[in-house]
Amino acid sequence: MKDKLIVALDTDDGEEINWLSGTLMDIVGWFKMGFQAFSELGIEAFPWFDQNGYKVFVDLKFHDIPNTVARDVGTMTKQGAHMINMHASGGFEMMQAARFSADEASDDSGIPKPILLGVTILTSIDETGFQQNFGSERQLTDQVVYLAQLAQAAGLDGVVASPLEIEPIRKACGNNFLVVTPGIRPKWADPGDQRRITTPAEAINRGADFIVVGRPIIEAEDPLEAARKILDEMRGM
Repeated sequence: MKDKLIVALDTDDGEEINWLSGTLMDIVGWFKMGFQAFSELGIEAFPWFDQNGYKVFVDLKFHDIPNTVARDVGTMTKQGAHMINMHASGGFEMMQAARFSADEASDDSGIPKPILLGVTILTSIDETGFQQNFGSERQLTDQVVYLAQLAQAAGLDGVVASPLEIEPIRKACGNNFLVVTPGIRPKWADPGDQRRITTPAEAINRGADFIVVGRPIIEAEDPLEAARKILDEMRGM
């Protein structure tokens, strides 16, 4: 299960990032680097993660015109990102351009192609919030599935979505389309600002390929013990 757990390094404290990654390195295979971590570490983080055998999920949620996103995704690919996301609402052309750019960069650099993901609807948004703020004729789940199908058609490898939408995504996109699920809260953790959530065990049972966990681990008094508890939950223990 260590290869299914992605720990979100959601802090701009370089010493804390170094301590967390070193503490968790034996039981976690993936780390997520969002804006906070990236603003502190920059591209110098990539060779460090690589040397220590970590896989890096670059969580910068690119959302811009196709040329700009293609450029940025290509840059992250060349640096050695293993997983990169972008907002699926940026549209088919944007996601397709990102796919072409990532493939070209990996071929030119002789490195594996990164996993590209489309972000659907943030897990902090529930049905009521979606209807009030997005003006869509679709229900939230239908919109998630629509964006997943759009991402798949554009050549992306999967999506970021709530574990609550895994089943309809699978029905629409098949079992080979990856679903990466944030909104994971163990029963012993505070849900915070998350709305569409499940426990680690529920997410795995629903068919999540990866789960992303941040605050329940990095804000725990003992992050190593918290990560172990989550891995045990994922294993059904």
